[in-house]
Amino acid sequence: MQKARLLLHKEFRKAKIDPRIYGSFVEHMGRVVYTGIYEPGHPLADEEGFRKDVMEAVKEAGISIIRYPGGNFVSGYDWEDGVGPKDSRPVRLDLAWKSLETNQFGTDEFMHFVEKSGAEPMMAVNLGVNGIKDALHYLEYCNFPGGTKYSDMRKDHGVEEPYGIKTWCLGNEMDGDWQLGHKTAEEYGRLAQETAKAMKLMDPSIELVSCGSSLNTMATYPQWEATTLDYTYDYVDYISLHQYFDGHEKSFPAFLAQADEMNEFIENVGAVCDFIKTKKRSDKKLFISFDEWGVWTRHSDETVNECDANPWQEAPIISEMIYSFEDALLFGGMLMALIKNADRVKVACQSLLANISSMIMTRKGGEMWLQTIYYPFAQAARYARGTVLDTRLDCEKKVEDSKEIPLVDALAVENGKELVILAINRNDTEKVDFQIELEKYRPVEVKEHLMLHHENLQVTNEIDHDAVKPTHQNNCKILENKVELELNPASWNVIVIGVE
Repeated sequence: MQKARLLLHKEFRKAKIDPRIYGSFVEHMGRVVYTGIYEPGHPLADEEGFRKDVMEAVKEAGISIIRYPGGNFVSGYDWEDGVGPKDSRPVRLDLAWKSLETNQFGTDEFMHFVEKSGAEPMMAVNLGVNGIKDALHYLEYCNFPGGTKYSDMRKDHGVEEPYGIKTWCLGNEMDGDWQLGHKTAEEYGRLAQETAKAMKLMDPSIELVSCGSSLNTMATYPQWEATTLDYTYDYVDYISLHQYFDGHEKSFPAFLAQADEMNEFIENVGAVCDFIKTKKRSDKKLFISFDEWGVWTRHSDETVNECDANPWQEAPIISEMIYSFEDALLFGGMLMALIKNADRVKVACQSLLANISSMIMTRKGGEMWLQTIYYPFAQAARYARGTVLDTRLDCEKKVEDSKEIPLVDALAVENGKELVILAINRNDTEKVDFQIELEKYRPVEVKEHLMLHHENLQVTNEIDHDAVKPTHQNNCKILENKVELELNPASWNVIVIGVE
C-alpha cells in the first residue's frame, strides 16, 4: 500500500475562501436556457417558467454566483432584445452558435432566476460588435435608480428598484479568433480601459473583470495578459481565465494531473499581474475571476451538434456531454486548484449550468438528473468554507513524459472548530495509507468521511442516475495529533475533523 502524509499547521494560513468561487455560468447556447433552466409548460415549471427541479439542484449544489449572458453569445447580443413585453421581443440570428434566439428569456428573467436560486448575478457586456455606449446603457438599465431613459425603461417593465449588479465582465474571450469582434491585445486593452473608466463614472461601486486568456494553450498567452493589463490595471478588479481539459488518451494519473496544470496557469497569470503592479508602482493587488472552467470530454455516443448539421434552430443540441466517474475526479481536482489559490482567485464559474458540460441534465418535458461531477462541487461548496491552509503534502510520484505526477492531491480548510480535508487518490489500482498530521490543533472527532468511488472508471449516471453517488465511510482513526485513514483507489474524499 502506498503512503501519503498531509502536514498542516494552525498558523500557516493562506487566505479566506471567497464564497463566489462556487459559481456557475448560464449562456444562450444550445439547451442551457431553453428546456434547461427555463421551460414554460413543463409539469414542474413555476409561474415564471423556471424548472423547479433544476432550481432545487442549483440550491443544493451551493451555487453562489451565476455569470450571464455569455460566453461567445454575448459578443453578438443586443441586451435590449431581451427586455420588455415578450410578445414584442424579436427573434434574432445567433451567429455564435448558428441558432435562432427567441429572446423569451433575457435580463429580467435571469435576475428573477438568480434571486430565486439564492445566487448573485455576474453580468457581461458586449465588447465584440458593440462597445462603450451599449455597456453604459446596459449598466444604466440595471443599476441606475430612475429618471433617465434606460432606468425608466426598466421601471416601465415592472422593475421599480435597480438590480444593483456588482460584478461585470468586459466582454468574453476577446483573444480568440472565433469571437465576433475579436481584437488584438492592444485593441482590446484600449477598449476595455475606456469602457471601465466610463462604467465606473456611472457606478463607482461595481467591480470589473477584463478578459484574460481563453486557454493556457493560446499562442498569445501570457503576453495577452501583460499587454492588456498595461491599459486596464488601474481600472479593473479582476482578470478572467478560462480552461477546459479533455485528454482521455493520457494515463489515469496524467489525466487527473491536468488539475496541476490549472494551478500553474493561475500562478503564472498571478505573476504577470504582479509584474504590472510593480511596473506601475501600484499598491493594488489584482485578483482572478476563473469564470469558465470544466471538463470537455464525452463518454456516450458523440452527439451531433445540430448547429452545424442543421443550423438556425431554436435551442439546438450542442455538446451535451455525459460525464464518467473518471471525469468527476478531474473535475474535483480542478475545483481544488481554485480553492488552493484562494489568495488570488475570488470568483469562479463552472461551465455550464444545464445540459452543456454541466452538472445538471434535463430532458425536454421530462426528468432532471445529476451528473457524476455534481457531487464534488456540492460537497466542496458545503464543507470547504473558511480559510484554506498552507499545507505540505508528501506522497509517492509517478514519472511520465519527464514530469513528476503526485499520486495524491489534497488540501485543508479551517472552518471554525472544524478542519475539512479534500483528497483525491490518483492511483487507480492501489489504496493509500493517508496520514493527516495536525500542528497546534487537537483532533477531537472525525465528524464525516464522504467518498466518491466506483470500480468502473467509465461508469456514468446517464441511465439509472444513481451509479455514482457519495457514500459515508467509517475508517478514520485519531492518534494524538494525527488522523489516519485509507483512501480507496481512484477516489474523491471529504474528511471533516472536529478540533480544539
